[in-house]
Order: sequence, then C-alpha cells, then structure tokens
Amino acid sequence: MNLAIWLSWYEDLLEDFGFSKQKDEESAKLLEKLLESYGGLKAEDIPMQKEVIVFGAGPSIKSNIKEIKNLNLSEYTLISADGATTALLEEDIVPDIIVTDLDGDMDDIICANHEGAFLVVHAHGDNMEKLKEYVPRLNRMLGTTQSTPLNNVYNFGGFTDGDRAIFLAVELGAEYIILAGMDFGKEVTRYSRPAMTEPEGQADEIKELKLKYAKKLVEWVAENEDVTLLNLSHGEKLEGVLAVRFS
Repeated sequence: MNLAIWLSWYEDLLEDFGFSKQKDEESAKLLEKLLESYGGLKAEDIPMQKEVIVFGAGPSIKSNIKEIKNLNLSEYTLISADGATTALLEEDIVPDIIVTDLDGDMDDIICANHEGAFLVVHAHGDNMEKLKEYVPRLNRMLGTTQSTPLNNVYNFGGFTDGDRAIFLAVELGAEYIILAGMDFGKEVTRYSRPAMTEPEGQADEIKELKLKYAKKLVEWVAENEDVTLLNLSHGEKLEGVLAVRFS
C-alpha cells in the first residue's frame, strides 16, 4: 500500500478511536532505539514464499488449522497474527513469522521466536511499556508503526495484527494468500483475549469496530493489490476474496 493512501486511512483511525498520533510516533521512536540495541532486521531479511497462509485468532482458527494440515506446509510461509500463535503451537506448528503488538500470550510468542519464528513487532501509543519489557528478550525482529516510518521501523499499511500480516506478505512478494481464522464477526476467542475464561465470547464495541476496519482493509487489498486472496475462515463474507475448503 502506498504510504500516502495508508496515511489517509490512519487519519480516520485517529478520529474514530481517539488515538494519539504523538504517542504513536513516540512509540515508533522507542522501538527504533530498542532495535538498534537488540538487533533489528531490514525488510529484505524476512523470508517470504509466493504462497502464504495468514492465521488470525477468530473462531475458525482451530478447525482451519486441522484443514490446512492436509497441505504441504513447507510450500507456504506461515504467518500468525499475535494470539493465533498459541493455537498453532497447540497443534505442533511453529509459524515462520509472527505479527504482534505484544498483547497475545507472550510465553508462546517467545517460545515460537526461540524455535525460529521471525517477529514483526508493531509499535503504537498503548504498548510502550511492553516494548521495553519484551524487545530485549526477543530476536529476529522487524519493527513496524502505523504512523510515520523511520529508518528501521516500517509502515507497510494495516491496522490489526491480522490485516497487517496481509500487507506485510504483499509488500514482500506474496502472490497467493490463504486466510485462516480471520472471521471478522462479533465473536472473539481466548487466543485474541488471553484473559478470557471461556473459549469464545462477545466482542466489545471497540474490538468490533477494529474488526470492521480490518475487514475493509482486507477487501481493499483484494481490489487494489496484485495478489490472490483465498478465505478458509467461516465468518464474514469478504468482497473480492474467494471462499475455499481443504477438507
């Protein structure tokens, strides 16, 4: 996504969610400084095959993982969105890349990172303390921001971990992207909300609005980028995205 196009989306996000652009930029500068100390990567250091599976933390995630086990996963780059990492590890799958703002199950994210997963760590105004806590414990990291990009903190577009994973894959050359566990509905899972006591629950108003934005951004990719999106998830219909099954 062209940066100017993304920044027009970003202005809408600032207005609708009341985010602080100043704090987002402060967080990006903090991440840049941390990555200078702890070995941040460049975009070209992140491996990306032409075929990719992006895993979100929606209600479809467990059934979708069982379906994709019928595929030769070595032919795909597997990207998990934050808490979806836990669902993959439960099925003995280590993702190749984790896109995270550090609010998933950090024990699992650290475990996957130590098992070889690259991390795409996102800075925003609400996670500066988590950046300071966790970045020193991680390796193989690429930094991203939703505001102005810096020398080694990128902005590929995208808002939630799931749709940012898609924008990352497109930027790094993916041609086919399968969406798993990306339902965009009104239900959330313990994978996206680790503090939940039940497996699934109702999304709150803010989460619901975030998912609506994420859905619109995925549909924007389908319409405007040179990539084929395939949807394995069981949730909302996505315009321009073909629904598929691998049973």
